Amino acid sequence: MTGPLFAKSALLGFSLAAPLGPIGAICIHRTLRRGFLAGVATGLGTALADCCYAALAAAGFAAFAASLSILSKPLALGGGIFLLWLGFGFLRPSADDRKAPGAGDTLIGTISTTFLLTISNPMTIMAFAAIFAGLGLAQMLDRESALVVVLGVLVGSMGWWIFLSAAVAIARDKLPHSFAAWVSKASGIILIAFGTASVISAVPAF
Repeated sequence: MTGPLFAKSALLGFSLAAPLGPIGAICIHRTLRRGFLAGVATGLGTALADCCYAALAAAGFAAFAASLSILSKPLALGGGIFLLWLGFGFLRPSADDRKAPGAGDTLIGTISTTFLLTISNPMTIMAFAAIFAGLGLAQMLDRESALVVVLGVLVGSMGWWIFLSAAVAIARDKLPHSFAAWVSKASGIILIAFGTASVISAVPAF
């Protein structure tokens, strides 16, 4: 039972991490500017947030769903504003890319930023609930099984972020310097688009 449950949970973590959204854009940007460890730290913040949702879901899917209905709108507004701030910071021509807003000068700062972004992203919340149910993990779990789920999500999510960070770190030495600047602008546009959509989705609730 433990093996299949861990495999399902790892698949859940990987599936949530793999689509290239705002966190993926930030991960690529930070890896290009600050190296492999900065990219992994970005992914770790996201993976830890995913683990929080996994723990909540494992404690009881009904309670998890109820929490989503209460928190999704406020989180969407806060997360959207944060994404807009980051996005416009990445677009500023005069900004030092190594110290872009929210990038954090330390690995702890990097982890904290992406943790907050992921925990407040309504798309992550909805995707987590849907995939969790689709993998047959919506039933009540005992403590041991819940721990297996959380660890599986962490391993699956980090597997993707390590792969992405390593691929970008290897490629960056073969790319022209202008590529990093282009990625910074593209990342800014992606963050602004997601941030705008998130704020718009939250406005009717206020």
